[in-house]
Amino acid sequence: MSAANPYAALLGEIPVERREIAVRGGVTAYWVYGPADAAITLVAVHGFRGEHHGLEPVVAHLPGIRVISPDLPGFGETAPLPGVRHDLGAYADWLREFAGAVAPGAPVLGHSFGSIVVAASVAGGLQTPRVILVNPIGAPALEGPRGLLTRLAVFYYWAGARLPKRVGDAVLRNGLIVRVMSEAMAKTKDTDLRRFIHDQHDTYFSRFADRDVLHDAFVASVSHDVREFAPRIVQPTLLVAAERDDITPIEAERHLATLFADATLVEIGDVGHLIHYETPAPAAAAIRRFLSPSGRDTR
Repeated sequence: MSAANPYAALLGEIPVERREIAVRGGVTAYWVYGPADAAITLVAVHGFRGEHHGLEPVVAHLPGIRVISPDLPGFGETAPLPGVRHDLGAYADWLREFAGAVAPGAPVLGHSFGSIVVAASVAGGLQTPRVILVNPIGAPALEGPRGLLTRLAVFYYWAGARLPKRVGDAVLRNGLIVRVMSEAMAKTKDTDLRRFIHDQHDTYFSRFADRDVLHDAFVASVSHDVREFAPRIVQPTLLVAAERDDITPIEAERHLATLFADATLVEIGDVGHLIHYETPAPAAAAIRRFLSPSGRDTR
């Protein structure tokens, strides 16, 4: 039985429509939330191993804003891009084409690995007036507070890609390993919220197309971070960071903010790498303030 979704009532008040579009030789599935005539449209990119459902708690707290949320290629309902390695360049190029087709000139948001994809795409020419990075990867994952666990993850994904296909796939989709990861990242002491978070990871964290695309995306996620691209991003940028993030410590996020031409850093206390699940309301409030100051260049 699925855990109760604490954000279901808010989300239920927001219209949503599933759509598809051809991008770079493949078909991207995406979801459009909110009114078609909204003054603000936002493109939102999820993180590694996730899919669009992961950002729905934030969407639930953004009524009146039109949010376009795709599944990354190789995850959720979007098939892998044909004939390419799913490295950061491929994801950045895909996002540039996707956003240009469905919401040209809209602000873009990326969570976790999505923050790297967004940063790389904007630095590479994605036309957008504003950038939002939630739980941005602001330092090498191997150097974070849990660098040892990251090194174990490197071996895990390496082994999963090289074991016999059936065995490797079973290892990568293993529910116990997913639960250990979920327990490690959740910081809330709220039993019902923890149950919801674990249910979300149990349900959606293994919806990747195959072990090859998963390995490619993982390598991209630990081989790059937002610092590479920050100096080339001139647009106003919002960083929504967590004080207890195990992947990027808050000190690194504070330094990251100094690398942008125009960055605002919002720190959320008592939460880790799951801002989108544990503290979506303050994150959404920061996003709304950032997108609404002038009423222009947001659609």
